[in-house]
Amino acid sequence: MWHRVSPAVDHDGRAIVCRNGRVVVERERLHPPAELWMAWAFGLGSACFLVGPIPFYAALVGARADAITFFVGSILFTAGGGLQSWLAAAGRSADAAGRAAWWAAIVQSLGTLFFNVTTFRAVQVTLSQADYDRLVWRPDAYGSVCFLVSGAIAYRASARRGWRPTRTGPGWWQPVVNLLGCIFFGIAAMAGYVVGSSTSEVDQAAANVTTAAGAACFLACAVGTALEHRGRKGEH
Repeated sequence: MWHRVSPAVDHDGRAIVCRNGRVVVERERLHPPAELWMAWAFGLGSACFLVGPIPFYAALVGARADAITFFVGSILFTAGGGLQSWLAAAGRSADAAGRAAWWAAIVQSLGTLFFNVTTFRAVQVTLSQADYDRLVWRPDAYGSVCFLVSGAIAYRASARRGWRPTRTGPGWWQPVVNLLGCIFFGIAAMAGYVVGSSTSEVDQAAANVTTAAGAACFLACAVGTALEHRGRKGEH
């Protein structure tokens, strides 16, 4: 779900710099907390999607509270996507990397809106059906496609040697982990449609496990971003 604001640019801790050396955004001076707030939004949202599919959590809090957990997570994802789009906007005309970051953020944000709709519907279902105990929510097809496209754009723009990421600095691993999370959400969407016409515990477990796995990938990226931001702040 998350990828850095401009995957193929150099960071000096205070600015986002184009490959030709021109400063596009003096990030730390203009809006120092924005990236950290973005990481918190994605991190907390990912935590919701991580615990939501766990059967023990659903049994503990009930289907209604579980559905609300997913809905809150989707709202946090949308907030994070909005912040990411705002951060990427300044560099969208700078170079190819800036345009890729902008499009990845916009497409990702669109996917979060689809998740807003489906998680809200899940809440409505649990409110109208007190005995609802099936799969509460799984990523929908439209949102999952948006996530996959966004993750692919971000990974294609990241520093790579062929298809393998290069260790060029802090956060080099995030584009590939983010893409992996998007793939897991896509698998969860397909598994979820199977569950829709099946009572198999195996099918339900597949949808739940892949949803949680995707959320874990997004959470790792969000935590990595927050720690990176904290490290830059400690250097000044």
